[in-house]
Amino acid sequence: MPYLKAMIKETFRLYPPVPLLVARETMLKSILQGYEIQPKTINVSPWAIARDPEIWENPEKFIPERFLNSSIDFKGQDHELLPFGAGWRGCPGIAFGAATVNLILSNLLYAFDWELPCGMKKEDVDTDVLPGITMHKKNHLCLLPKNYL
Repeated sequence: MPYLKAMIKETFRLYPPVPLLVARETMLKSILQGYEIQPKTINVSPWAIARDPEIWENPEKFIPERFLNSSIDFKGQDHELLPFGAGWRGCPGIAFGAATVNLILSNLLYAFDWELPCGMKKEDVDTDVLPGITMHKKNHLCLLPKNYL
């Protein structure tokens, strides 16, 4: 189960449910780490944070192992991983969403062996997403389930 949880965290890192959190704004002009922030101009992007090379090594690669010996979680306490937001403005459905993903994914992995269609290699799997308010795959994922049970 630790590897499954690491895979889920890595998936949430690369593909947060929404690329921008609920807009937050500053009341006054301020300076943050040398950057001048004008009033009413703050948006938090978990998508951009997840791809920041100053925070993540090889940020564009899917590497679940980065979470195996890490205390980083997606519940809003660690600001390098914010797929559901943080604080009192965080998603109220985070516990339900995380439990649902864990349950469905573990059942699918338990019940089936998965393979790529004939002639397709793992490098051919398309992970592109469409722009928008929520993250959607650009092209369908092609996997073939083989009944394991």
